[in-house]
Amino acid sequence: MSASREDKLLWLAAMGLNLDAIPQPKYDWRFISNGFNIPTKGYADQPFIVKTDDGAWLCVMTTGTQCEGQKGQHVISVRTFDHGKTWTNELEVEPSSGVEASYAVLLKAPTGRIFCFYNHNTDDIRLAKADPKVFPNGLCERVDSLGHFVFKYSDDGGQSWSQNRYDLEIRETEIDRNNPYGGKVKYFWNVGKPFIYKGCAFVSLHKVGGLGNGFFTKTEGVLLKSDNLLTEKDLSKIRWETLPDGDIGLRTPAGGGPVAEEQSYSLMSDGSFFCVYRTVDGHPACAYSRDGGHKWTDPQYMTYTVGGRKVKHPRAANFAWKCSNGRYLYWFHNHGGKNYEDRNPVWMICGKEVQTPQGLQIEWSQPEILLYDEDPMVRMSYPDLVEENGEFYVTETEKHLARTHKIDGKFIDVLFNFDKNATAVSDGLIFSKQGERLSGQADMPKLPQLLARDMFDPSYKTLDMRNGITIDLWIKAASLKAGQILLDARNDAKTGFVVSVGENAAIELKLSDGITKCSWESDQDTIKAGKLHHIAIMIDGGPKIISFVVDGVFCDGNSQRQFGWGRYNPNLRTLTNNDKFMISPDFEGEVKSVKIYNRAIMTNEAISNFRAGLK
Repeated sequence: MSASREDKLLWLAAMGLNLDAIPQPKYDWRFISNGFNIPTKGYADQPFIVKTDDGAWLCVMTTGTQCEGQKGQHVISVRTFDHGKTWTNELEVEPSSGVEASYAVLLKAPTGRIFCFYNHNTDDIRLAKADPKVFPNGLCERVDSLGHFVFKYSDDGGQSWSQNRYDLEIRETEIDRNNPYGGKVKYFWNVGKPFIYKGCAFVSLHKVGGLGNGFFTKTEGVLLKSDNLLTEKDLSKIRWETLPDGDIGLRTPAGGGPVAEEQSYSLMSDGSFFCVYRTVDGHPACAYSRDGGHKWTDPQYMTYTVGGRKVKHPRAANFAWKCSNGRYLYWFHNHGGKNYEDRNPVWMICGKEVQTPQGLQIEWSQPEILLYDEDPMVRMSYPDLVEENGEFYVTETEKHLARTHKIDGKFIDVLFNFDKNATAVSDGLIFSKQGERLSGQADMPKLPQLLARDMFDPSYKTLDMRNGITIDLWIKAASLKAGQILLDARNDAKTGFVVSVGENAAIELKLSDGITKCSWESDQDTIKAGKLHHIAIMIDGGPKIISFVVDGVFCDGNSQRQFGWGRYNPNLRTLTNNDKFMISPDFEGEVKSVKIYNRAIMTNEAISNFRAGLK
């Protein structure tokens, strides 16, 4: 029998151990296991939420006892009154015994009625025509992304659903006529949240041109608009119009690939529609409509405000939400992949509206880590955002578990003020030294442990402390010769950390605890000889990620590499045990400021330090 915690404390005290010194891991709200589970039947997708008139959150989700896309996949709904801690009223919007029903989204009308839109394989098609080079005999057994687009409704906040379902009319366009059925069977699905504008309902739809390598081989986005859904009592008389006008939906920018899907729409303050969507080009695409969705600006790849760099994102869901304060939050994965992989961690940026000659547009902040899992292969996606009483929550799924997460208030505050933060950050600051030309030995502050021993586990296993540090520097290099050392916190055995000039005008960080070694570097051409630079290096012990921010710009790899951020070895125990470290032992230039924090500060906190300047 294992000893109780009380027994273990008595034993540790008898051994002369200071009980106050027993390591206590940091609570990290970003770790997805700290969220609250949403009940599912196994497979879980698209946990989307609306707030009901009786104060509940109503969540609708696609689920099943097997894997994604298999028979028995259906739509359920559940309710919560405590932000996802507990759930009640689990209902089948469509039964598991029926045909595939999938990918539901919710729209709440001003009357309180809630509409649930989803794919429905009404005709019970069991084999879909597909590319014979990929599927045997040119037939695909997965049939959850075709058929009819339908809705049911609830007038009691999701405590019951209508018996009848109703079809949405979808206008045939070029991509339908070119599918294997010539448009007689339509391929499609949807993850985009519906919205209301000028009394009309708008529902997103992602049209598919064929099934093959990567499953969907050609896709584009349209909007289904109804001018009487919110008012007509006879639901058989609902009218639907397919937008945009013409024969082509929202596609990739000129020269882009054939995939333009999972469109996410936001209604802007001037009535414009903003749409962002995934591609296989390594970047999300976006466009604006100034006339209610009839016409759209030429699609462009989404860019950051600072530097005009393209935002990086793989073939994964990316959603933008407009918040009550007029700002936007955007969920993405911050690397230039071109497939479905690497959806961990999740990153978030904030947007603000700015007036341009073409109308309102959105300018975007630098990225922050929002959520992560310890296993890099776990993929979380298909989120929703809920704002309530000044607090923000997100849902997500890793296709087996779905959860809700409360976003930390400080995180939101820093992100919302991305364009205003300009004060030197003091929270967690444990070393600070400024001077015209710093050099020589300095006292090393006590750095937090990355890993410790779990004294309360019978096996004394590893205890992940989820700590981190930040190294913040102002430097001016006289030359860009690689190997010049800015900071050296290593001992004679080369255990510790060192910051140096790397290859191709980058800054490099090397870490070693005597057993484990790892390193990462900033983007190429980060520093210029003779120019004053601000460099922040964040070693984040939650997701085990090293990131660089140089002169207020997050290093995302630019065009040189898929990932600008890197993972360090999770077995790294400490950063240094030294009492001293060296500043600028052989640097051909000037180190003018050194700050060390006992935590990984946020990207936008590093930018705040940059804006505060060298003082």
